[in-house]
Amino acid sequence: MEAAGASPRPEGWLGTLRGGSVMGRLILERDWSGTPLGPIASWPSTLRTLVSMCLTTRFPMFIYWGPERVQLYNDAGIPIMGAKHPDHALGPLRDVFPELWPQLGSMFDALERTKQANWAESQSLPIQRGGFAEEAYFTWSYTPVLDDDGSVVGFYTPALETTGQVLGQRRLRTLHLLTQRAGGAGSVDEACRAGLEALAENPADLPFTWLYVTDAGGTRASLVGSTGMGTRSAAVPAHVDLRTAEEGGLLSPVASTRQARRVEDVNGWLGAPLPPEAAEPPRPALVLPLPHAEGDRDLGFLVVGLSPFLNPEGEYRGFLELVAGALATAASSARARQEAVERMEQLAALDRAKTAFFSNVSHEFRTPLTLMLGPVEDALSDPAEPLAPRLAERLSLVQRNATRLLKLVNTLLDFTRAEAGRVRAAFQPTDLSAFTAELVSQFESIAKRAQLTLTLDLPPLAEPVWVDREMWEKVVFNLLSNAMKFTFEGGVHVRLRAEEGMARLTVWDTGSGIPEAELPHIFERFHRVENARSRSHEGSGIGLSLVQELTKLHGGTVDVTSTLGQGTAFCVAVSLGTGHLPREQLVPEGGIPTHSVARSASAYVEEIRGWLAPTGQEDGARALEGVRATPLLPPMSARVLVVDDNADLRTYITGLLDASVTVETAEDGYSALQAIRARPPDLVLSDVMMPRLGGFGLLRELRADPRLRAIPFVLLSARAGEEASVEGLEAGADDYLVKPFSARELAARVRTQLEMARVRREVAELSAREAVLQEAVRARDEFLSVVSHELKTPLAGFRLQLDLIERGLGPDAHARLGERLLFTRRQVHRLATVVETLLDMSQLSSGPVQLSVEDVDLAALVTEEVAQAREELCREGCEVAVRVSGPVRGRFDKARLEQVVQGLLSNALKYGPGKPVEVHVEQVGPSARLTVVDHGMGVRIEDRERIWQRFERAVSVRNFGGLGLGLWIARQVVEAHGGSVGVAETPGGGATFTVSLPLDGPRP
Repeated sequence: MEAAGASPRPEGWLGTLRGGSVMGRLILERDWSGTPLGPIASWPSTLRTLVSMCLTTRFPMFIYWGPERVQLYNDAGIPIMGAKHPDHALGPLRDVFPELWPQLGSMFDALERTKQANWAESQSLPIQRGGFAEEAYFTWSYTPVLDDDGSVVGFYTPALETTGQVLGQRRLRTLHLLTQRAGGAGSVDEACRAGLEALAENPADLPFTWLYVTDAGGTRASLVGSTGMGTRSAAVPAHVDLRTAEEGGLLSPVASTRQARRVEDVNGWLGAPLPPEAAEPPRPALVLPLPHAEGDRDLGFLVVGLSPFLNPEGEYRGFLELVAGALATAASSARARQEAVERMEQLAALDRAKTAFFSNVSHEFRTPLTLMLGPVEDALSDPAEPLAPRLAERLSLVQRNATRLLKLVNTLLDFTRAEAGRVRAAFQPTDLSAFTAELVSQFESIAKRAQLTLTLDLPPLAEPVWVDREMWEKVVFNLLSNAMKFTFEGGVHVRLRAEEGMARLTVWDTGSGIPEAELPHIFERFHRVENARSRSHEGSGIGLSLVQELTKLHGGTVDVTSTLGQGTAFCVAVSLGTGHLPREQLVPEGGIPTHSVARSASAYVEEIRGWLAPTGQEDGARALEGVRATPLLPPMSARVLVVDDNADLRTYITGLLDASVTVETAEDGYSALQAIRARPPDLVLSDVMMPRLGGFGLLRELRADPRLRAIPFVLLSARAGEEASVEGLEAGADDYLVKPFSARELAARVRTQLEMARVRREVAELSAREAVLQEAVRARDEFLSVVSHELKTPLAGFRLQLDLIERGLGPDAHARLGERLLFTRRQVHRLATVVETLLDMSQLSSGPVQLSVEDVDLAALVTEEVAQAREELCREGCEVAVRVSGPVRGRFDKARLEQVVQGLLSNALKYGPGKPVEVHVEQVGPSARLTVVDHGMGVRIEDRERIWQRFERAVSVRNFGGLGLGLWIARQVVEAHGGSVGVAETPGGGATFTVSLPLDGPRP
């Protein structure tokens, strides 16, 4: 055993080198005699000890020995050596890394003088180990090795490459700066410039950058900025046309492929080229696309200079792609924010324009409405020239709906003026209890007609309340109209109290209520609660929004509470006194002329009246009498269901149609669906927008029910235009009629749909009969198939027994019974043929012919079949002549073609007994042709197509037997092969059957 600290023995030393490490074997196998270290056997013990230690450790270790600093290392140091391993790595350091020698040589000299170890962390060394000067970083410690007399004989160096960590931290900082600076930019240009500032702080990875942004069409790229170009920054192309290869050659390939592309030198794309004596070094670059967030196009391009000290692939390439991605994300986000701001500005401008438009249109509507309502009212109230009842009722219908239109126009005008801030209120002291009671009283009669109770709790208040009376009137009228619209049972309660310096008006009802999720949106303009139960689906959706706007003008608030299925309460609160109101808008009592409350309320009352069905037999008769005229349709035994939430429209359509058809009505889709299920009508005329269940919902329910899906359905809608019509027809409607429509147009559509429904019923009946017949045919085919199978077994047994009997007869008996046995055999064969024919028909009727194709010589097959039939043909006096021009080979089903040949020969024998038969087989181009010529009775021209059908014959069955299936089976087999079969007249009398078959077999 060696003493501690002793150098390894020569055999132990060599064993260490042979111990399995790669470097140990390389050191051992190398001839060191010509190197400064000399033969390996002469190495000093100190060096052998160091080498043994170096080779057995897993940490990268290097030894630099002697004045020449000869380099040795272990397996862990191989990756650090790169391409220099193994051929150029063992030797003096000045030969291995000449680029490092100036820096390391002086360091070794200093360490040799001080004999003290040093330490360096992540030191940059421009090492060349892969063919180029590489940016690399190492953490190492050089430790002097002393001999026995204290002289430095070498250095022992553990080394760790930290290039990945250094570059990773540097790149991570760049990406962080890029995201931080460009992330909150308000425009694409701002985001790009902030990103370039961040990239400029990392010239080691990004020697230079050019950043381009494309236009909306993606045809032109404009430079946002560049970094690292110094005095040449002005020469970077400012605009690039991506449509041409000449101008866009730098960017257009990337634009077309949307893939990064390397350019070896971008100097050729710079403007104002330098003179030859001032030539620039090449500038390799990578052009990367900046993908748009939507993924359908590129936002721009980033041209990045490639560092000559870094491998352009791997992690460096990945970093550059991350930079491009971060820039694209920042720019896309900025563009999204910019577009959002622009959209908001456009929406605001559109909203202002829409408000102005509504205001202008509302003003324009008032003039023609005044000219409509005035003469109508005069005509209805003229005592000198009273109108006939029918005409009076028609004008009353016009008056009610024109008044409703005027109310809608006034509401729209009030709302747009309030929203635009153009309403000037006139507040005056008001006995709010008495005034509110006067307003509510206008609704008492209509509430009774709706079978609702209207209760008031309006005690006198201690002081007058300053309100704009016209505005307060609209607030009360809208709340009462809304309550009656959604209340079917119970009633409406109105309460007024002075509480905590506020006058609080509460209107609550026992109606359908509002879902909790809808409450935050109930005062939004145009908002409507979907599928709520109401008396009508009509309305603009601005009534409650107008209530809120008018209340705000009073400095007050409006709130709502509701329980679904129990009712809703609206509370309007306005402050007492005048301190909250503008002084210039205060008016003393009596300072504003009063107007008729009844006239203002009439529009609301008449609208509610339109939601209610006529009550009493007299009202209904008068309503129908008012619109009934000469029948527009001929009398038809049909029932038409009219579904609309507007009572006037239901009455109008009923009066138009009930003289010709039976008309029933429903006020919404839900009640209509119940009526249709109980008693399906012949036609449904339905409005689109209705409470509970609309027209489209009713249509879906009917089309989903097999019993009801065939009912004709006509949609009536105020939504005009091709898109609305297409939507209705695509939903399954049979027709789509746009309001307003004429009576004649409605009558024509109704008549057309009823006639089409009648035709469809007749077609359905015929289809049902056809289905019954098809089922009968299918049952017959199944029966024939079963019978055929059942007959084959006894026939086979009978034929076998006949053969045994014939073989068992002696010569005398055979001579005596031979003729009878032959006759019996022919009848058995005939019966077997009939059974096979029936079985074939059953199989062919149930689906396509199944073929088993193989290579067949058709000439040989026909010759063999003729030979087998010759005896029978000769017995009937038919001479057979076969003409074959040689082998005719093709891909056929042999058994099926044998069946065809047998059928044609049998047909010739049946219809031409005693007449010659000629059979020809030949190849004609890519086809085989089989011709069977007989000289019998022939086939008339008018029968030549019919004979190929099932159970058809050219002559009466009384004269010739058979099932009429042979030719049908032959045609099915031939056509399954992709061929054809036909019949023509034989010159001199008879029939010629020709079969043509493709040689390459049936097509798949």
